[in-house]
Amino acid sequence: MLEKALAGGRRYWAWIAGLAAVACAGAWCYALQLQTGLGMTGLSRDVTWGLYIAQFTFFVGVAASAVMVVLPYYLHDYKVFGRVTILGEFLAITSVVMCGLFIFVDMGQPSRVLNVLRYPTPWSMMFWDMVALGGYLILNVVITRVSLEAERNDTAPPRWIRPVIVLSIPWAISIHTVTAFLYNGLPGRSFWLTAILAPRFLASAFAAGPALLILLCLAARRWWSLRIADEAIRKIALIVAYAMAVHVFFVLLEVFTVFYSQVPEHVDHFRYLYAGLDGHTALVPWMWTSACLAVVALVLLIVPSTRTSEPTLAGACVAVFVSLWIDKGLGLVVGGFVPSPLGAVTDYVPTWPEMMITAGVWALGAIMVTGFFKVTAEVRAGER
Repeated sequence: MLEKALAGGRRYWAWIAGLAAVACAGAWCYALQLQTGLGMTGLSRDVTWGLYIAQFTFFVGVAASAVMVVLPYYLHDYKVFGRVTILGEFLAITSVVMCGLFIFVDMGQPSRVLNVLRYPTPWSMMFWDMVALGGYLILNVVITRVSLEAERNDTAPPRWIRPVIVLSIPWAISIHTVTAFLYNGLPGRSFWLTAILAPRFLASAFAAGPALLILLCLAARRWWSLRIADEAIRKIALIVAYAMAVHVFFVLLEVFTVFYSQVPEHVDHFRYLYAGLDGHTALVPWMWTSACLAVVALVLLIVPSTRTSEPTLAGACVAVFVSLWIDKGLGLVVGGFVPSPLGAVTDYVPTWPEMMITAGVWALGAIMVTGFFKVTAEVRAGER
């Protein structure tokens, strides 16, 4: 079926060519990084995780969010999500692949990735994160392959696939929980040392992922006339509204706890992000942009008239996605390193090769999503 992604018009191939050019530019910058080392990035002794790990953390959440359409459809027989579920699973596959690539480019010696397999350590969160992501990728590949084949043949999926789908639901939650534990397991970083981090990760994931899925569905309906019911999009928008509200509530809980307790080590991280610390204000505009976008998105999603209008819904989804990308990406990762346990304040600014490598991975992900959605559109075109 993948051969269907190799057929298309000029507009389709122009889009693929543009993405391929960005991916090639990213690959060239990565070759430079591989030759010269991570010193060409904005990372330092005090800030050892940056843009790459921020993208990894964010896209683990996007991958996990597929459960928000899988669970209602398969466990509660909610037929409205029938034609959207496989698209969410394709988005999950793409996100997991992107996560792997971001880990790969973050390592100075990529071959060391194999050490996780050669020397497995069950007490390591890195080991369990690899198991969770690898297993989730395999599950979604099997599910999408079997489901799409059944759609093409106009037959019911085999009975054995249902237990696999049911298994993928708790597995989706586990991948982002384990990712949160990677941060929780660093007691020297007080910003991450909170029991609410895993629930906060899941809430933001269940907002950002479905928001991106809505945008992709709206684009697919226009580009390939892919049949996706308005009711399905409206229900997913409702999920985004609830999840975004819970995420904002969790953030406010963190703010209250930190500033009411007035523990200096905890307060300094928030001050650095939202007000600056010792004259360092690199992330302040970004974090306030994230906060403002979150408020705008909540208003647009809570009001029924704006949530059900396609233009305002698209705007709300963009606001959700960008807001959480900033908050969960650079804000969460860099904010955990600054200030350091010894009180050092070191700004982190990604370099242009770092940004180009990141853009290259995004471009590869966009190519994958385009191909997957194209295959789905072609298969369903044969149903008419």
